[in-house]
Amino acid sequence: MQAIIAREPGDASVLTLAERPVPEPGAGEVLLRVRAAGVNRPDIMQRQGIAKPAPGVTDVLGLEVCGEVVACGPGVDRQLMGQRLMSLVPGGGYAPWCTAPVDQSFIAPTALSDVEAAALPEGLFTVWHNLFELGRLTMGETVLIHGAAGGIGTLAIQLAHAAGATIIVTDNDETRFPELRSMGADATIHWPTTDFAEACMKYTDARGVDVVLDIVGGEYVRRNLSVTAFGGRHVSLSFMQGSAVNVELLTLMQRQVSLHSSTMRPQSHYEKTRMAHSLRRHVIPLLNNARVKPRIHTTFPLAEAVASHQLLESGTVFGKLVLIPENLPSN
Repeated sequence: MQAIIAREPGDASVLTLAERPVPEPGAGEVLLRVRAAGVNRPDIMQRQGIAKPAPGVTDVLGLEVCGEVVACGPGVDRQLMGQRLMSLVPGGGYAPWCTAPVDQSFIAPTALSDVEAAALPEGLFTVWHNLFELGRLTMGETVLIHGAAGGIGTLAIQLAHAAGATIIVTDNDETRFPELRSMGADATIHWPTTDFAEACMKYTDARGVDVVLDIVGGEYVRRNLSVTAFGGRHVSLSFMQGSAVNVELLTLMQRQVSLHSSTMRPQSHYEKTRMAHSLRRHVIPLLNNARVKPRIHTTFPLAEAVASHQLLESGTVFGKLVLIPENLPSN
């Protein structure tokens, strides 16, 4: 088959089609004929050489797919044959065929298209773990979500709304605010023209927010902590403005604020499977009744993966980008 790899660390131009064998499913795995694959920032980090696949994992990019089960590995119920699954995978999604662990796969809800189903797994695992497990967001609390228009942000808004939280979001494009509010955002802050810290304190009557979901890092962490309420939780997902931060520990101790961070890819199979059980119980029903749905910015043929990475890095994407493996020569 032809699949997308990075021939060397670098910018989007290093992505290329390469011949790779169709993978065979191992124990607890299925082989999927990929119908669509999500594009994520961890893919960019792999392409840049910052994040590398675990030993034994394919060099083909792609961490989430929707596809049809065409083969079952040892220990997998063959009743899954022909089923449409959406799966979190350790790699290999940018291809016509991909193996997926059954424990981290879900029957794709009929309410979702292939493209929508492919846009969900990485975000669902990430938001669930960071917002609800680490951030412990509960009904009646207030959450501040930075980067609200991204794939993670748009899912976080919808899941926080479903949980009964009050949601404050920041973004650099005011034209997106009506749609962000329709997803569940209660307050929208245009950060290029408004001091988000002042706006948060005003909106919460100087109480502050219970949880911060941050992708910016750098100086934003100090500003985030300035608006975190007593007993609040700060969760870092990324660090677009730098990973080095200065934190005043005395302030954290006096206000009992906790700092958390995580990345999904290095999590163990056990941890991802544990999260999947929670998602089946708490989140998949929201997908089945269409209370939560990904926002798709646009799709690309798999052969145009370069363009998809360039667009994602432009900072103009509202929602998710998805690749479709159409018309690729394969054995």
